[in-house]
Amino acid sequence: MTDVIVAGGGPAGLGAALFTAKNDLDTVVFDTDETWMHKAHLYNYLGIESVGGTEFVEDSRDQVDEFGVDRRQGEEVTGVEQSGDGFAVTTDDDEYEADYVVLATGANRELAEDLGCAFTDEDVVDVDVDMETSVDDAYATGAMVRAEEWQAIIAAGDGAAAALNILSKEKGEHFHDFDVPDEE
Repeated sequence: MTDVIVAGGGPAGLGAALFTAKNDLDTVVFDTDETWMHKAHLYNYLGIESVGGTEFVEDSRDQVDEFGVDRRQGEEVTGVEQSGDGFAVTTDDDEYEADYVVLATGANRELAEDLGCAFTDEDVVDVDVDMETSVDDAYATGAMVRAEEWQAIIAAGDGAAAALNILSKEKGEHFHDFDVPDEE
């Protein structure tokens, strides 16, 4: 059993995976490479003056890989259900178990619907400020939770919020991922 499974390899999914893996949670990302980022060019991402969407995704993948994320490129999540104290995640290749699941499949909300997550009147997944759905320990991020606010930086922030909530639950207290430079 893994700690965290992330369904989706765009900014939201990779953002969540970065924080969880960096902080020693076993993290698996299923990435079909269908992110809208391949059609984007970023001029409005804080700290980045200009970068093509594909280059951004490749750099993001390299970054999460450096922290030990088990990235299953090309393997699509086809089902998610509650199982015991966690989740059973199904792909065409296998079935996996995790304590937490982060749904980051863009505007495709089918997995959240199948899991039984509540939806808003705008037909987006209903989440709290920590991105947790009505299903405990299941998180939804990015375009799944926003009617039309589909920005990479917002999605990455959603992923980070989900990850920090997971880390807070695991640590038993509010967790802050705040790095400082090494003293010289």
